Amino acid sequence: MGTHYHRILQIFPKGYSLAFAYGSGVFKQIGHKSVRDNMMDFILAVKDPQEWHKANMVLNPKHYSALRYGGHHFVANVQENWGAKVYFNTLVPTHEGMIKYGVISQKSLVTDLLDWDTMYIAGRLHKPVLMLHLERKVSSEDEELRNALKINLYAALHTALLMLPDSFSEEQLYLILAGLSYSGDFRMQVGEDQNKVRNIVRAQTQEFRTLYTPILNDLSEYALVDRFKGMGEQDTSPPARLHHLSMLPKKLQLFLIKEWNKDGRSRDMEDVLRAAAHDPDVGDVIVKGIQDIVKTSSITQSVKGILTAGGIKSIRYSWAKIKKMWKSLRR
Repeated sequence: MGTHYHRILQIFPKGYSLAFAYGSGVFKQIGHKSVRDNMMDFILAVKDPQEWHKANMVLNPKHYSALRYGGHHFVANVQENWGAKVYFNTLVPTHEGMIKYGVISQKSLVTDLLDWDTMYIAGRLHKPVLMLHLERKVSSEDEELRNALKINLYAALHTALLMLPDSFSEEQLYLILAGLSYSGDFRMQVGEDQNKVRNIVRAQTQEFRTLYTPILNDLSEYALVDRFKGMGEQDTSPPARLHHLSMLPKKLQLFLIKEWNKDGRSRDMEDVLRAAAHDPDVGDVIVKGIQDIVKTSSITQSVKGILTAGGIKSIRYSWAKIKKMWKSLRR
């Protein structure tokens, strides 16, 4: 399976430190007959966006919309300063099929993984992906990226446990983990398969187990999941909640501070997290915070996508999404 996707990577210039494939063109989903019927999605993290786009425009000029006439500096600036700091080229024909690929700087990716600044790529990595390349050089930058990837998964699990009751099913856990990045995403109302999250989880249960079992083992003091029974249980006491809250990404913690200080007081982080740990409904506030992050990034990135794809491709891409949504509503 990996060889097929590695061949696609060969069309791109080097200079990426991470590359992965994801979505219904890579992993089987309920409701899709074959992954080969779907467009394949890729993300590339590059160390120098300007230099990478310069090289890619020489190799693959037709991948870009009219924005390429602004030059590689302009394209890199659009990537770095608009939306979720990702630049997508979509509906790109290759010898292996139709692809869409997004480019993000390694620096912006690390920030998103650690802080959930936009959750745009961090959220995709809460679900199984096909990792095609991860730089293994002994450098502080690459070590930081590998650590950030791990921390992002731990943060997702801490978040999910705050949203779950003391007893829950294994499927409930994976539904929440898979659904974090879709919370607040306006596209789930206007252009996505309405059963998307459930379809992902039910077709990829084993992949979710592989991804999260090591982390659950590390957090066995707080939660246990019996995959043979398909059930889990966790400690929901204030000390346990406080531990999870203290491990949340910065953007989510800042949202909690804002919410707890709506009464005009000025509680600091420590006071807010302690108070939140004693609130049995803190999960609802967490959901609201995630929706706040995702809503903003999904709207701004979608507007940016119209520019980076160009008018005709945007219409084709949007129409395909709408047809998929109608199909799911009729099932």
